[in-house]
Amino acid sequence: MLNVLKIALRNLARFGRRTLLTSTLITLGIVSVLLFVAVAGSFKAMMISQFTDAVLGHLEIHRKGYVASIDTLPLNLNMKPAAVERVEQALKKLDAVEAYSTRVKIGAMFSNFTETSSIRVNGIDPQAEVATTPMLPGRIVDGDKQGLVLKRGEILVPQLLARGMKVKVGDTIVLVATNRDGSVNGKTFTVRGIVESVTGPSGRDGYIQIDDARELLRMKETEVSEIAVRLKNPAQLDQVYAQLSKELSGTAGKGGNAGTAATANQSGNAGPAGTAGKGGGNGGGLEVHTWAQLSPFASIARMIDLLTLFIKIMLVSIVLVSVMNVMIMAVYERIREIGTISAIGTPPRKILSLFLAEGLLLGVGGTALGTAIALAAIYALNIWKITFNFGQSKGLILSPAIGAADVLIVAAMVVIVALLASLQPAWKASRMDPVTALGHV
Repeated sequence: MLNVLKIALRNLARFGRRTLLTSTLITLGIVSVLLFVAVAGSFKAMMISQFTDAVLGHLEIHRKGYVASIDTLPLNLNMKPAAVERVEQALKKLDAVEAYSTRVKIGAMFSNFTETSSIRVNGIDPQAEVATTPMLPGRIVDGDKQGLVLKRGEILVPQLLARGMKVKVGDTIVLVATNRDGSVNGKTFTVRGIVESVTGPSGRDGYIQIDDARELLRMKETEVSEIAVRLKNPAQLDQVYAQLSKELSGTAGKGGNAGTAATANQSGNAGPAGTAGKGGGNGGGLEVHTWAQLSPFASIARMIDLLTLFIKIMLVSIVLVSVMNVMIMAVYERIREIGTISAIGTPPRKILSLFLAEGLLLGVGGTALGTAIALAAIYALNIWKITFNFGQSKGLILSPAIGAADVLIVAAMVVIVALLASLQPAWKASRMDPVTALGHV
């Protein structure tokens, strides 16, 4: 076998220009694909984190029908204390869960005593919320970021509303909200900070403490609108989704009466790095939703995966055409040579292995060089710190990275395709009649 590889290498060297052009084409294809996979994967992960780490969490649990009516923030679809306790018990039993946060969501009127506007408000437990959405403190563009992000009687105002209403840190504002019974209540708050917006659902919401929210709504019970969940490893999203859906199958939305069938909300998958579960799981009155179901940008994540697949298909096509073209020309130009070695007793399998070895060396050489260049380019991109803006977020740093599995898959794919592209020309060469080949002009 070693002798076959040596002869194949010599034959490739004999046609150095053609070999160089083919190897260069394979190398450029490898570099392009690996760079695209690294950059696209980094952008996808960053885009997803803008929602999961800043607003949504990886999973959210609601009472059945709440998400379908989320634009109106229906207070009559809040989870009752018994249901909340059941959910918390289920979450505490899952080792994959890193943190969770209970929220009360309110639609209210926001007044600075001279102007009034509408606002969506999240009532949160500050410590739990920061553990679940760790990017929240970083979204505070003006105000005190030290210690708790919120105290009782304080509010984080969305940046766009603060600009429009000319509200600054330290100002006093009033929130006016209507509770489930239809009565109106108001409460004054001190502006603790201005929080930048995030493109997507809940991206322009304000924040107050959950006890303030319940006081504003005059809640008699510790109701919850939703529970956001953060996982230790986002790759476990599908597994946790299935476990939670099964665990909550007997939990009713009104505090313990099971039996209400929840309709599954079918939505596409996306993975992490961008992995998302299937549609909303029904849980006897509760629904479990993945971030992909709650964010319209999940379709962009799927599009990135689709583009990556198309790029890989293009690479396979390039390698297939280029290697097959080279090997066909090699067989055509060396017909008399093939006839000579066949006439002196070289078996067909030896001739077949010789041409297959040439295709293999082309694939391996181009792949090795392309991989080395691509990894060097990825390293350089991380040194240069490419920054870009995404939606309302400014100055995001792109950190391209590629896993060993992706590199091995792309490399193996190229080498295998190069070998397969050599098969037909090699088979033709091994089946040539020596007399006819020697007489070829």
